[in-house]
Formats: sequence, structure tokens, C-alpha cells
Amino acid sequence: MKRCKINWLVIWALVHTLALSVNAQSTSARSGSADGPYQPTWPSIDSRPVPAWFEDAKFGIFIHWGVYSVPAYSPTARDKVGIYDRYAEHYWRRLLNPSKTQSFFIDFHNRNYGPGFKYQDFAKDFNAEMFQPDEWANLFQQAGAKYVVLTSKHHEGFALWPSKLSWNWNAMDVGPHRDLLGDLTKAVRDKDLKMGYYYSLLEWYHPLYKKETINQYIEEHMFPQMKELVTTYKPDVFWTDGEWDYTSDVLRSPQFLAWLYNDSPVKDRVVVNDRWGKETRSKHGGFFTTEYDLIHEGDSQGVKFERPWEECRGIAGSFGYNRNEILEDYSSSEELVHILINKVARGGNLLLNVGPTADGRIPVIMQQRLTDMGTWLKVNGEGIYGTRKWDAAPRIDKNTTTYFTRKGNDLYLITTKWQDSFSVDGVSSGTKVRLLGYNGAVKASAKGGKLTISAPPVTPATVPCAYAWVYKLEKAL
Repeated sequence: MKRCKINWLVIWALVHTLALSVNAQSTSARSGSADGPYQPTWPSIDSRPVPAWFEDAKFGIFIHWGVYSVPAYSPTARDKVGIYDRYAEHYWRRLLNPSKTQSFFIDFHNRNYGPGFKYQDFAKDFNAEMFQPDEWANLFQQAGAKYVVLTSKHHEGFALWPSKLSWNWNAMDVGPHRDLLGDLTKAVRDKDLKMGYYYSLLEWYHPLYKKETINQYIEEHMFPQMKELVTTYKPDVFWTDGEWDYTSDVLRSPQFLAWLYNDSPVKDRVVVNDRWGKETRSKHGGFFTTEYDLIHEGDSQGVKFERPWEECRGIAGSFGYNRNEILEDYSSSEELVHILINKVARGGNLLLNVGPTADGRIPVIMQQRLTDMGTWLKVNGEGIYGTRKWDAAPRIDKNTTTYFTRKGNDLYLITTKWQDSFSVDGVSSGTKVRLLGYNGAVKASAKGGKLTISAPPVTPATVPCAYAWVYKLEKAL
């Protein structure tokens, strides 16, 4: 019988490889990985990449709609109040809790409804009798938005779907007697747009939402309701808020996110934000958020974010519909296009809010602003959707009028001020330049690593769009 010669080096290598594999699996089980399974710890949760569709989308529509849409009131910038004090959706809290703006709300409420009229009494007038979800969805599509985020439940606790966890305080039991969230979800998805839900972790006046019973609130109300929302409607975005009263370990946010990422029906595609505890903004979760250019009560202009991020704001000063706002409170279409450009050039998204009326109409001025944005995006969307920030771009500040985005080897120069010529450093000498929406040639010359672009001689009849103009620099990088 012939003996086999043992190659001990091969055996050692196999044993060593197996040991490394076992160790790696053990480490993954402890801390999670970019591919999961995810553990209920922030290092594990944060290792999950933000799904690429979100960074490609760039522009979304926020919708604040609830019982607060009935009184539809808040002071405005004309009353010399701060940004957070202009939110009509905070009506109930401002009415009852001492604050520097409480007198505005008390005077308005007593004058129009009487001191004995309770906030809960507004629910019967939140009837949505003119709500046409197909019309809303068509408007959002025409605006050029790629995703929609609806307030499924704001801080008042009123659910826009027939939630079993909000008995007699939801849109099916009182008010519209209709699944508002479900109807809009179908209409939005029929337009091939992504659909997401804002969800408030807090409820101002829920009997269990207090320090001594917060665990019971989470276990018996918050967790079951969030899971009900996810499993029933399968959101593409789960956008939390109201996280500032407790830390994420008290709210057990990593525990919920581990379920969302591992076991939920949207585990592979869902996107979440960073509002999961009073310490988590710009630190943990999915994409980071700013609000009216504020981050942690500071200015977010010039901040370089480590993760995908999103600016949310209203077309005027409030998220919920505010009847007290007048024309000067609204951003112009030009301003909104410039805001979108600023965020995208800095690597972010814009989530622009509309506040429908209690009967289900989107105010005409908001429709007009969105339609103007859509008109601009139809010409220039190539320089917005699917792009990323150009790391070599000049620093952006409040005086910037020339922005850059990139897509592969192509560069897009976006100017918010028409100029006769532009100079761009660090691009290829073989770059071909064209103005999006313009059929004529664009003159460009390269020398010493600098590209000089001459604006074409347009007329009012041939200028491709209003507000801002996009030059595509093909194979510039």
C-alpha cells in the first residue's frame, strides 16, 4: 500500500483560513456589518449604507396634514418670532403650555372659538371632503419630485390611517372617516414615486408619555404602532421626529431599527433619518437632516456632512397650513429653485413641504411654486437627479452664484446669475460644453488646466428657462 505524503503547509493554511472565517462570523454577529444582520447597537445600525435611490432622488415633497389644519394658525416672521415659533402644527401645545408665543395662540383661539372649545373638538371639522389623492400625486410628479413623505402622525397623536393603537383618534374613526394615508400611498405609487411616512415618537398628551411610564408607552403604543405602519403600508422612507425628550437608549431606537433592517418587509430599501433620540442628530441613523438651514439650532450653511443628508422646510414659514401667512411670507419660485441647487451641490436633498387645508386642498400658491420648479427641472434635471457633489468645487457660501454637480466623468456648472463667461479649473482639455435646453453651440477653450466658457447669445425667445442655467461639461473629469 502506497503512503500519501502530507502537505502540512496546506493543512495549516486551511485551518488558519477556517479560524479567520469563524472569527469574522463571530465579530459580525456581535456588531453587524454593511450587509447585516444588524444588531441593536449604533455601530451596527450605522454600518448600513443609505440605499442609493435616496441620493439619486434629490427632491421630495413633505406633507404636514392633521387636526391642526383646522385652526391653521400661527404667528409669522412679521410678528418677530423665531423659526420654530411659526409652526401652525404646534397649535395645541402652544395653546396650553407657557411660552413666549402662547399669548398669540390664546388670543386667536378665544376670539374665534371661545375658551371652552377644546383642541380635540377640531377633529370633527378635519373632514377632507375635497381630498383628491390622484390630483395631489399628479402635482408632485409634475413638480419633478421623486418621493413623498406624509405626516402619518404628528405630535398631537392623530393618525391618518385606521391605526388600532389610536382608537377614536384617527382619520377612519373621526373626521374624514377615510384611510387618508392609504389612499395617498396608492396614488403616489401609481405615479412611480417613492412613498414615505413621518412619524412622531412623542405624543404631547398621551397618558403614558411621561418619565415614569415611558417604557410602557414604548412597549404598548410606540413600537406596535410603528410596526403596524411599516408592515401595512411598506414605506420607502421612515422619517421620525419628536426625539428630543429622551435619549435613544431610553426610546430603544436601535432595537426598532434592527427589526426594520433585518426582519421588516422593507428591510432592503427603506431609508431612515437621524432623529432617534436627543443625542442622535447628525450622529446616528440613516441620512442627516437640517430644518430651515438649522442644525442643532445653528446655521448649516457650509457644513460638510459625513453621510447623505436632507434639508426640510416649508414654502413659507410653517409646515402645517397657516391662514395667517401672506405673500411676503412665501419663498418665490426663483428662491426655491436656488435652494434646491444649493442643497444638491452640497451633496444633499431638498424635502419641500406643502400644508394642505383641512378639506383636502393644496393651496394654489403652493401648487404654483411646485409647478414652476417642475418646469425648471424638466429642462435641467440632468444636472440634478443622480448627481453627487464635486469635491474639488469652490466653497459654497451665501454669496455663491456658481455651483457644480457631477455624474461619472461629466460635470455640471449651474449658475443662478447669468454671466457672459465662466472659468473652471481642473477639467480635461477635451471637454465638450453645452447649455441644457439650448440647441445652439457653446464656445469653450482650454488652456493651462483652465476651461473658459462663453455664454451663448440667447434672446427672450431662445433662453431655455428662468431662475438658473446649467452647462454640461462632458468628460470633464
